[in-house]
Amino acid sequence: MEVAALAGLVLVVGIVVLLVLGIPVSVAVGTSAAAAAITALGFENGLLTSAQQMFRGINNFSLLAIPFFVLAGVIMNNGGIALRLVNFAKAMVGRAPGSLAQTNVAANALFGAVSGSAVASVAAVGSTMGPLQAREGYPRDFAAATNIASAPSGMIIPPSNLMIVYSLVSSTSIAALFVAGYVPGLLWAAVCMVIVHLYARKRPALRVSERLSFAGRMRVAAEALPALLLIVIVIGGILAGFFTPTEASCIAVVYALVLSFAYKAIRVRDLPGILLESARTTAIVMFLVAVSAVMSWVMSFARIPQLVTDAMFTLSTNPYVLILLIVVLLLAIGCFMDPTPAVLIFAPIFLPVVTAFGMDPIHFGIFMVLALSIGTITPPVGPVLFVGARVADISIESVVRRMLPFFVALVVLLLVVALTPALSMWLPTLVGLS
Repeated sequence: MEVAALAGLVLVVGIVVLLVLGIPVSVAVGTSAAAAAITALGFENGLLTSAQQMFRGINNFSLLAIPFFVLAGVIMNNGGIALRLVNFAKAMVGRAPGSLAQTNVAANALFGAVSGSAVASVAAVGSTMGPLQAREGYPRDFAAATNIASAPSGMIIPPSNLMIVYSLVSSTSIAALFVAGYVPGLLWAAVCMVIVHLYARKRPALRVSERLSFAGRMRVAAEALPALLLIVIVIGGILAGFFTPTEASCIAVVYALVLSFAYKAIRVRDLPGILLESARTTAIVMFLVAVSAVMSWVMSFARIPQLVTDAMFTLSTNPYVLILLIVVLLLAIGCFMDPTPAVLIFAPIFLPVVTAFGMDPIHFGIFMVLALSIGTITPPVGPVLFVGARVADISIESVVRRMLPFFVALVVLLLVVALTPALSMWLPTLVGLS
């Protein structure tokens, strides 16, 4: 067996075996990639190349946006912003069927958009909305399912750390990815609202909600406006060319910090804990990026992307069949792996396949993020599913049964987005980013 093929075999078998043994993804990828590099180049050169590739992987100015967006999200999660966004969402939804559940969906989309974290959103919004829905007579399993199913919309609506990671792997524009995520992200929230509407329409008791006067709506909107302006400042500034995504992430931190102090939700003594939490999250992501750079080098050396491309085109040359196959694979991958390592591992493998039949890498990035976001609410790994169930104090089994309509609707949405490039590409094209 030639050296390149042997190195590729060591990489693939090593990752699979270590993951089956329960080793953390980052350690599994890093160990297997280093072993493959040693197989290809010898012990000393293999270790040296691994170290060089790890440094190269994180030596990227664009990656500075990740720790700052993470920090901004942690500040907002502790800074009293969630409650104001919930009140604003409630004022927008009004007295629609299942208004409190509709409010939950809208609040998750808003909070996810400003924090960039589905886990933070499901925890912050769920802890606020859960007791309110319980008092209004909403079944606990339905309330939890609505909160969990709608939380990942914030992973697609910018700013999104997952899109920054995909941008690094695919060498695509972060700004273009951010803009492309708006329509699919809002469609995710709309799909959840439709499911809630169909459920609540048959249950008149769930239609009751507090009626707000026009003055009350204006007051709630005014309280939420500073938080909502963060989206305008970050995305508007990037599109207008006032600052880069990395600079925008720094501005987001300063703005969130000033806002949280103005709301008197955090104090100076809270800052060490906030910094520590964001540092832990950042360390996990950056270590994954570093070891994935070694893995990418080994895959290139072993020609794994080219072999996968050839194999898939052997199965079919029909672009629609290949897209459906990739969608199924991504959904399966999302059930067992967190989105960040999944993007780092599988984007370099699938990207040559889709670009070979003319798909724009930005469009592929959006539907890849969408598919892996569904994985965050799917057992057996789904972090958003487990956090949401824990916040609602309800069993996973009860929530999953109630979430089945959401699953079906979101998979249909994924297929529509995957097969309809215009949904992702028209907005970047409109603003001249594609």
